[in-house]
Amino acid sequence: MKPILAFEFGTVIFSGLRASELPPALVSYLRYDPRTMNFRARGCDYAFIVAELQKNGVIFEDKARKFAPLDELTPAVKFVPRTHQNSAFNAWKANASRGIAALPTGSGKTMLAIMATAYLKCPTIFLVPTLDLLGQWAEVLGHYFNCEIGMLGGGERSIRELTVSTYDSAVLNMEFIGDRFGFLVADECHHLPGPETRLAGAMAIAPYRLGLSATPELPDDRAAVLEDLLGPIVCRVEIGELAGTVLSPYHTVSMPVKLDPDEAEAYEFNRKKYTDFLAANRLNFHYKSEWGRFLGLCARLPGGRDVFRAFIEQRRIARGGEAKIRAVWNLVTRHAAERIIIFTADNATAYDLGRRFFWPVITHHTRPQERKEFLGFFREGKYLVLVTSKVLNEGVDVPSVAVGIVLSGSASVREHVQRLGRILRPAPGKEQAVLYELVSAGTSEESVSARRREHKAYSE
Repeated sequence: MKPILAFEFGTVIFSGLRASELPPALVSYLRYDPRTMNFRARGCDYAFIVAELQKNGVIFEDKARKFAPLDELTPAVKFVPRTHQNSAFNAWKANASRGIAALPTGSGKTMLAIMATAYLKCPTIFLVPTLDLLGQWAEVLGHYFNCEIGMLGGGERSIRELTVSTYDSAVLNMEFIGDRFGFLVADECHHLPGPETRLAGAMAIAPYRLGLSATPELPDDRAAVLEDLLGPIVCRVEIGELAGTVLSPYHTVSMPVKLDPDEAEAYEFNRKKYTDFLAANRLNFHYKSEWGRFLGLCARLPGGRDVFRAFIEQRRIARGGEAKIRAVWNLVTRHAAERIIIFTADNATAYDLGRRFFWPVITHHTRPQERKEFLGFFREGKYLVLVTSKVLNEGVDVPSVAVGIVLSGSASVREHVQRLGRILRPAPGKEQAVLYELVSAGTSEESVSARRREHKAYSE
């Protein structure tokens, strides 16, 4: 009887050979499972296992894959790829149709995925991080392939040859559907190596994989997971290479904002209380574990809760003091005829702006229908200003937006580049985009700003 390769709950199982008969390269992949008395590996190792069995002349029955070629899968809408899209496609194809394309937001990453899907002509699952992107991808794929698109997430559960899923829904369902797709596309793929999210890639057997991200840079441990699940970065295009051609011309403005005297005094008082506590307890936030130790000490030590309140207050003043609020209003009036997105680091500041100026606000608390309505009115020009905390760093497609205002944010380079990407999509009549970054002078925000601007998009 032939050895058999099968799919079971997100893993591939191999039976019919003894351990001594396995090809040497598979010994570290196929682990013996005494519960079922066969060998077992991750679903994502399927392609390598098949290749090694064939290479060593092992004749086996493949019951793992439940997908077949889609010979008639051809785009119904013709399009001419741009030079950078062709370069990325060719680099990905040359790497056995596996790898990551690092392309700027607005440069046509979705079109690259469509090119790859049309080339492979096999059932494909597209992973996205947000419900906004779930709807956008389904709409674009339906338009170009003129077929019904499956959706997993946001209350939808339909699985078809082309299916779009949120990462969360894929984690929940991949152990049951991981054998149905030959191609896996991961949009904003820097999310994939998360402790739970990585299961969406590990439990799928798809031999062909494409990762898309404007900012795929990750810590070494997560970068290794990403390369293991998708392949290496095969193409990288910087924002500056496309600005003025594929992307809108842009410039960035870092604006120091002097705190009002009363807030400057309050900031210094609370900042000193906080930093004195750090020094007394030898806390160094260059180490991730120190944040947990700081919280623990604040909870246990006398006066610790006052220190934590001081930390919160000095951060609040630096992120959203009255002088910054006035600066936001001045910028909005300066660009009164243009569409503007205002970014904050936290929900409280976003809602404060909304209440003060009667601007629509989108946070993770915003109901899906309300978010859809706000974005629709914003795209149509009924709303000219939209305030958000972090949920629109990814996933909003409003080409006519020309102005971004960063009221506050983290030190993350990724976050800052994503926020820049929100305003770079070209649109008729859009001459130049501008991103304003408001920085409270004389506060910790100055060092935060310096760290998050460490990217070619800003240094150029």
